[in-house]
Amino acid sequence: MPDSALADVLLARLTDVLPAAGNPFRAQEMTAYMKGVAPFLGLRTPERRALSRTVLDGTARPDERDCAAVALRCFALPEREYHYFAVDYLRRHVRRCSSGFLPVARRLVTTVSWWDTVDHLAAHVVGGLVAADRALAARMDEWIGDEDPWVARTALLHQLRFKADTDADRLFTYCLRRAPDTDFFLRKAIGWSLREYAKTSPAEVRAFVAAHGGELSPLSVREATKHL
Repeated sequence: MPDSALADVLLARLTDVLPAAGNPFRAQEMTAYMKGVAPFLGLRTPERRALSRTVLDGTARPDERDCAAVALRCFALPEREYHYFAVDYLRRHVRRCSSGFLPVARRLVTTVSWWDTVDHLAAHVVGGLVAADRALAARMDEWIGDEDPWVARTALLHQLRFKADTDADRLFTYCLRRAPDTDFFLRKAIGWSLREYAKTSPAEVRAFVAAHGGELSPLSVREATKHL
């Protein structure tokens, strides 16, 4: 856990402001909706983000060490709203992080893993790191074969925002690599990644699904072709 004076300030403010605004009844509803993956304080997204702006008011821009410290300390706390703060913070400052931040991102992906944090980390944090340093794509080639399905899902989704810069061959290879999996979230990610790329290159996705539809699950095909 890196030392960071900025993280000290932010965590002190967060742990003071967020619990005070929590709603226990709503917290129970939110915990149930998220299948009990983590407890909640009971803050709706607009309210939480407004409070986050208060927490951030007057603080300096972080460097990579600060980003790691803030994110890791937030994810060490039990309530999900702290994790959301960390994800939002990294989305805002990912350009201040180098390729060396990838192990921290992986740590977050594998901590209290569920789609509500993993998908944003995949598309905005891991994807941002790979976009800035294409050599990291080789690490994604490792992640797609990982035994942890959330790590593999991150590899599938990291190009979601790449549009015309998408490495289509890598995307299609990843989809076929994990096509035999029965995990719902992997099958959904295959379809989602293809559907997103179809907004840029519908003909390529249509041809891929036509050629390999028998290897993909019905869920993946349905998601991939939803807007074709």
